[in-house]
Amino acid sequence: MGTGGRGMTTVESRSVLRVLNPTTGELNSTIPATTAEDVAKAAEQAQQVFDSGVWSRLPVRERSAVLLRLAGLMERDAELLARLDSEDAGKPISECREGDVPGAIESIRWFAEAADKVFGRVAPTGFDSLGLTIREPIGVVAAILPWNYPLAMTAWKVGPALAAGNCLLVKPAEATPRSALHLTALAAEAGLPDGVLTVLPGYGPVAGTALARSPLVGALSFTGSTDTGRRILKDAAETNFKRVSLEMGGKSPQVLMADALAYGDELIDGMIEAAFLTMGQNCTAGSRILVHRSIADDVLARFTVAARDLVIGDPADPRTHIGPLINRAAFDRVAGAVEAARSAGAHIHTAGLPDGLPSRGAYYPPTVVTHAPEGSDVLTKELFGPVVTLQTFTSETEAIALANATAYGLAASVWTRDLDAALRLARGIQAGVVSVNSYSEGDITTPFGGWKESGFGGAEKSTNAFEQWTREKTVWIRSRSR
Repeated sequence: MGTGGRGMTTVESRSVLRVLNPTTGELNSTIPATTAEDVAKAAEQAQQVFDSGVWSRLPVRERSAVLLRLAGLMERDAELLARLDSEDAGKPISECREGDVPGAIESIRWFAEAADKVFGRVAPTGFDSLGLTIREPIGVVAAILPWNYPLAMTAWKVGPALAAGNCLLVKPAEATPRSALHLTALAAEAGLPDGVLTVLPGYGPVAGTALARSPLVGALSFTGSTDTGRRILKDAAETNFKRVSLEMGGKSPQVLMADALAYGDELIDGMIEAAFLTMGQNCTAGSRILVHRSIADDVLARFTVAARDLVIGDPADPRTHIGPLINRAAFDRVAGAVEAARSAGAHIHTAGLPDGLPSRGAYYPPTVVTHAPEGSDVLTKELFGPVVTLQTFTSETEAIALANATAYGLAASVWTRDLDAALRLARGIQAGVVSVNSYSEGDITTPFGGWKESGFGGAEKSTNAFEQWTREKTVWIRSRSR
């Protein structure tokens, strides 16, 4: 992702980013690439701005007002922001218009309104003492972003980091920097002081590493691959022990109990969304379908028909459901895993691709794999493509064991009309988010973060997100008798 985990723009020179359209392979933009020296200068400027108090000591209601103006400007430019993400990431324009951009606007507005609702605490001290615990902004902080939800993930970081009073350095993914760059222009228009929000487009091994190792950056939030998350954590440990929060990979199960088909089309629609939203290039994608053996044949038949009905085509067409993968390397990874499973005896269910697609677009059809060999990549690795596996079980215990048979623990969904079973499964599955009778990550009011190798150090969304961007201070006051 953002630092070379799940996708990277092909470039001819490390001095520029060549932002390519995944659909056509044509050049969207050429942008100077941030160097390590640029990161150091940006961090120094951000530190000076933070120390000046022009933002950090601004009354919280005034900070909120600036962010609310930013949200309004994002609404004004919503179509442009949607088009930038669609062009850079190959995302269907309907997803950007109806989901990503409105979600980003909601994030900025919600955190602006929540900023004055983060309170400290008073300890139960004796009569002659007062113990206060207060939260303060960390100072200079950073975010390294993925390419699959460029604007939405930017907003998840910008909202709480700025509302808390920090100065934020943002490194967008090299493939998708343009919406974040436009956001900074809107922030300036909204009245955000210079140096409070700085976007640093560049390559992960250069700009990302420089942020992770910067002695001035006090906290860093990363969304991307587990391998890159490990490197960031190592860099932080070797330098200033900055606070690190990581939202990483997933291999999320969709668990269908024996009565799941009672939900009819709602079930199939939810499964399709979980599996193929953003072409499966989604960390919470429901890429493992676990279905009770008694309904497995029926589910497979209905699900594959629905998958074949998805429109594959130009992301700019509002009718399109499935656009291209981010690049050819992603296509090769996905196709290689499916072919390896086929060679080992798995059954592959796909309708293939329609005629007339751009030859340079990395299109891959929605695919269902059954009878995948134990330990195969399609079962164990995050492929980040429109591929799901189907496995069967006969008991709750077996379902939970299958759901937990992965190093990841980001999300899961459970389908059943039995409330007791739903609660047992939700408690038994090892994941940070479990949705029941839906595919959902919750909303802006609920925390989002993974377990096991999916997450570390903090949560996105909700008031919990402020914990990434603030630090607690205890103030102990001793009163004196007259």
